[in-house]
Amino acid sequence: MQSEKTKKPMSKRRKITFIVLGIMLVLIVGIVGYAYSIYHNVKETVDEEMYKPVDSIEHTPEQKEKIEKKKTLNILLMGVDEREYDKGRTDTLIILSINPNSNKMQMISIPRDTRTELVGLGFEDKINHAYAFGDVNTTIETVEAFANIELDYYVKMNMEGLVDLVDAVGGITINNPYDWEQSGFHYKKGELSMNGEQTMGFVRMRKMDSDFNRNDRQRIVIEGILKKGASVGSITKIDDVLDVLGDNMETNLSFDDMKNLFKNYRDTRKNSTTYQVTGTGQYMENGNGQNIYYLIVPEEERDKVHGMIVHFNNEM
Repeated sequence: MQSEKTKKPMSKRRKITFIVLGIMLVLIVGIVGYAYSIYHNVKETVDEEMYKPVDSIEHTPEQKEKIEKKKTLNILLMGVDEREYDKGRTDTLIILSINPNSNKMQMISIPRDTRTELVGLGFEDKINHAYAFGDVNTTIETVEAFANIELDYYVKMNMEGLVDLVDAVGGITINNPYDWEQSGFHYKKGELSMNGEQTMGFVRMRKMDSDFNRNDRQRIVIEGILKKGASVGSITKIDDVLDVLGDNMETNLSFDDMKNLFKNYRDTRKNSTTYQVTGTGQYMENGNGQNIYYLIVPEEERDKVHGMIVHFNNEM
């Protein structure tokens, strides 16, 4: 599979998948007409704490104008389990494509155990090790090579930020697909209200399903955060939300980028589709002689994912 572009050479917590739209809950109250002090606080938090440009994504005037010109964007969402003494891994990788011309959004999840070449490191391993053994740049370039696409932006969120974000908006209410108990809490089927710790248990649960279903639960949680964050009652909580995002989120989206994103792309979330990369589970020996589990994704599946993104980007 050949690359479609010529590439140039090249602190705390884990997973939120629908993260770019998580930023929207801040913009909804920060940009559309509330007090200047709120607007100023949002701009300061984004540009001084969250904004982290990377070498692997070009920052040319043409690239920056894509949002203003309402072109389709491909954004990598990264959920990282990062702790004080552990760099962590990207347990969530989603290619989010948003097309303002068709007013559609597409999310393609790449399972963390996917075996692929880690760009710049010279060997194959689980795709979530691109961050563990490299950095954000390594992860971006590895995902680009895997899907044979070009990414425009990235957003990285740390796991414990999910707990704090849910608590910052005053808890969330979601529709739970099935009933189970864990850590002393009953996750009843149907409408369910949760605080931050309960939300963490909801997205981490594995006993009843799999990593594939975890991605669905994460999306349910983010939708719950968006709904609560956009409510009038959450306006007074904006400072708490900003503190959480400033501590736990990194992105190459500037404040001006986010304003234009909100202005030109906000309707895309009303018509969204999701897909999860598939493959065959297999135990294989890694470079250290260990026999570990990988998801082997055939070339045909990678071609399919590439085709889905190209087709979506060209829709009118």
